[in-house]
Amino acid sequence: MPVSFQRVYLESAGYFMPGEPIPNDRMDAYIAPLNRMSERIKRRILAENGILTRHYAIDAEGMTQHTNAQLAAGAIRDCLQRGGAELSRVSLLASGSSGGDTLMPGFANMIQGELAAQPMETHSVHGICAAGVSAIQTAAQGIELGAHRSAMAVASEMPSRLFKRSRFAARGYETDFDSHFLRWMLSDGAGALLLSDGTPALAGAPGLRLKLKWVHQRAFSGDYPVCMQLGLTEDRARGHLDFGSWAEAEAAGALSLRQDIRLLPHLFDIGIHEYAGLVRDGWVDPKRVDHFLCHYSSEKFIPVVEDLMAKADLSIPRERWWSNLAWRGNTGAASILVMLAEFLHTKALKPGEQIFCYVPESGRFMAAYMLLEVEAVDAAPAVVAPRAAAVLDDDLVIAPPHDPNAAPEGLGALLTELAAIWHDYRSRVWRTPLIRQIRERRFAVPDYLNWMEQWVPQVREGSLWMREGAASLSEPYQMLASLIGVHAGEEQNDFNILFSDYRKAGGTVENIEELRRNPGGEALNAYLHGLAATRDPIGLLGAIYIIEGTGQRIVPALLPLLKASLKLPPDAFRFLEYHGHNDENHLSRWLTAVEMVMAVEGQARAAGQIVETARHTAALYLMQFQHITQRMPHGSNA
Repeated sequence: MPVSFQRVYLESAGYFMPGEPIPNDRMDAYIAPLNRMSERIKRRILAENGILTRHYAIDAEGMTQHTNAQLAAGAIRDCLQRGGAELSRVSLLASGSSGGDTLMPGFANMIQGELAAQPMETHSVHGICAAGVSAIQTAAQGIELGAHRSAMAVASEMPSRLFKRSRFAARGYETDFDSHFLRWMLSDGAGALLLSDGTPALAGAPGLRLKLKWVHQRAFSGDYPVCMQLGLTEDRARGHLDFGSWAEAEAAGALSLRQDIRLLPHLFDIGIHEYAGLVRDGWVDPKRVDHFLCHYSSEKFIPVVEDLMAKADLSIPRERWWSNLAWRGNTGAASILVMLAEFLHTKALKPGEQIFCYVPESGRFMAAYMLLEVEAVDAAPAVVAPRAAAVLDDDLVIAPPHDPNAAPEGLGALLTELAAIWHDYRSRVWRTPLIRQIRERRFAVPDYLNWMEQWVPQVREGSLWMREGAASLSEPYQMLASLIGVHAGEEQNDFNILFSDYRKAGGTVENIEELRRNPGGEALNAYLHGLAATRDPIGLLGAIYIIEGTGQRIVPALLPLLKASLKLPPDAFRFLEYHGHNDENHLSRWLTAVEMVMAVEGQARAAGQIVETARHTAALYLMQFQHITQRMPHGSNA
């Protein structure tokens, strides 16, 4: 749930960008290509990210011109100057950054020292892009609690020191794509916000003040592998402190900043789910948002965010978006503060306007949001009414694994409820021992074979309970029975593909009858066969939703991790490849089946059965994942 504020206002904002703007054609003077591959990567990335100029706090020789603490101090001075405020008013300083100039002490303390500031409370938030929002929330909470009347939030980044060509000399200027990538994406800068209890007007906007209504942050670090990191080797096996010296760590690539771009689509998927939840619970109404400040690292991701918002029917018109990525670059944790400050300096605001901010963080996946609203200074204090859910359109659909644009009319309530089940199920699956082993590169071929031995008999049952369910449908559902029959027919031999993969990976069991399901698989199998034997078991569509969704959304994310860990031939992964490519089509068919059921059964009754079965199936499928790491004896699978 978001942290709500009743007495926190943004009084002024400032930023500090070091040096002159550096256009793309002058980047090589600062961030030189390492080899011919990096030149090609640079051209590709610059063509996609939309950044035209950025700033560096190093010179062309790689010498530091401003420390990170000096960047932060510069932003604070600019913020105070624009607001006509004195540093002596500030009693709380909260900083956010991916790293200061020292490993110790905390960054906020180094900034305080740089400012020669009076004694005050300090908080240092160490993270990546969302660390700036965390600093804002910390400062705001201090004011809301009444401990402080004025607080400063600052975020600053200086990644350029990591990108100097000389840092790669120990590796012969050779490096992997993931560390090449960020050299052309990130740059230096700092932003600062002065928050107070609301007495002064907003700097530069007489008669107006800007209220911080709420901040919401949620981390999904337990669900996914590390996406962006500094301090681990490329295979994540060793940390920089595990080496005998810093030189050895650098030579092994443990001090290279990397991002696994293959994981990035999941970040936006998570972010839009959280956004949809905020809308559903009444924290934000897309129709009321006048200005949307979205921290995307590349313009390539604009259509990704737009598409996901559109699929959720929660779009904010593109003309309401505002970004300075093109001329300020991507400054990580500082980006949203720099963006907000420059926006406030260049835009004329009106009472009642809302500013909605969204910051996805790729480190180990976080999503952060803020909502601000413009008020007239002489306005009477607002009466805080109980928060009500936003009024949403009937056709609201918020969750993959579907393409909601293809959803029949009237499925909004059902898909919304299924989305919540799916979101919780997916998160729990990603925290099971099996997935943790895969994520942490501790998954060996024997583990893969053990998984297949338990999965093959489970997949074998899929077409059987579907055919049994189709046979239990009465006359009004004969079209549905035919559709399920087609689906079961397509999948009836899938288990043979999986068994073939198992054998090609080195599996020793020759007779498929000897393979046994684990306790979770047994429970799921019994539940689905039992339901399929009842009259008109339309709830089975809820089971298909979970099972096919697993194939479309979870399996493709695991496949590249499995391939990286297991030295197996490509034809040992045919089943996983097949489901990653085809389950989206299966889910489109699912939507048609639901429409058929609702036409016969009525929306409310049909939706209730589908949701109930989806919830039970998710719990049992999760149990199957949880038991996979156990070794099952071979024998009869009666």
